[in-house]
Amino acid sequence: MSSPLSPLPSSPSSANGTVIGIDLGGSAIKLGRFLADGTCLHTHQVPTPQPATPEAILAAMVAAIAQIDPDHTSHAIGVGTPGPVDATGRIARVAINLHGWQDVPLADWLEAKTGLPTLLANDANCAGLGEAWLGAGQGFQDILLLTLGTGVGGAIILNGQLFVGQRGAAGELGLIALHPDGPACNSGNQGSLEQYLSIAALQRRAGCEPVELGQRAQAGDPTALQIWQDYGRDLGIGLSSLIYVLTPEAIVIGGGISASAPFFFPAAWAEIERRVLPSSREGLQLLPAKLGNQAGIVGAAKLAWQHVPR
Repeated sequence: MSSPLSPLPSSPSSANGTVIGIDLGGSAIKLGRFLADGTCLHTHQVPTPQPATPEAILAAMVAAIAQIDPDHTSHAIGVGTPGPVDATGRIARVAINLHGWQDVPLADWLEAKTGLPTLLANDANCAGLGEAWLGAGQGFQDILLLTLGTGVGGAIILNGQLFVGQRGAAGELGLIALHPDGPACNSGNQGSLEQYLSIAALQRRAGCEPVELGQRAQAGDPTALQIWQDYGRDLGIGLSSLIYVLTPEAIVIGGGISASAPFFFPAAWAEIERRVLPSSREGLQLLPAKLGNQAGIVGAAKLAWQHVPR
């Protein structure tokens, strides 16, 4: 059973055809069909099969692709997966919260089933590409994206291109160390940024869900406002290290927690100004993401368009 996503602005199809962007999640598979200018012609969503084995996911994707592109006008497919991808964009090395995923050649499988060139990227990297293309990062060449949610994901855009490193694993911004003696991280690190900025970390601070904490802050609750200020301070400390290394033009903050950005952005920016030399942050902008839960399909489509022969 499918359910539509909110469509982005649409216009008549062009002679250049389309690509398909896919965002593979633990509960849903989202798809969008896009023109080269970013116009979204059609969106589609299907539940993620349970158990979410590679074979079941492949079958669900192929069926959904047939639904979203019945006339076969697409040139390529981009897929965002919840975990690391190899540097060639062919293999899903691990897919977090999906059953039995280890070195799955998903790009090869989809190409064999659809006949369309296919590339994979980590879902946070796709969100970064999406925000750079059609979201808050438009107009910038060097961007960092952090997604604040169940985990803390990241993406690095340098000179307008996604940077993944020689083995495809670069951009795990949430796993940098913040406090050396802090809580243990599933990555093996200790006191990582994720341990202070994720939903679970915020729940530990506040004893409630982020949405409730935002509502309390909106009502002027001084305790809630202080928690958000402390949260913003930790974000600013982590961002300061990243700024010194990468000197981005813009930092885009997405994920569910970003809905409360007005309560923690000022503290984060104050910490950046205190810790980072003006020469390393000249012109820097700290921005909330714009695309919400559509960033993944937008970025996956951009990934596909970047590899379509012109």
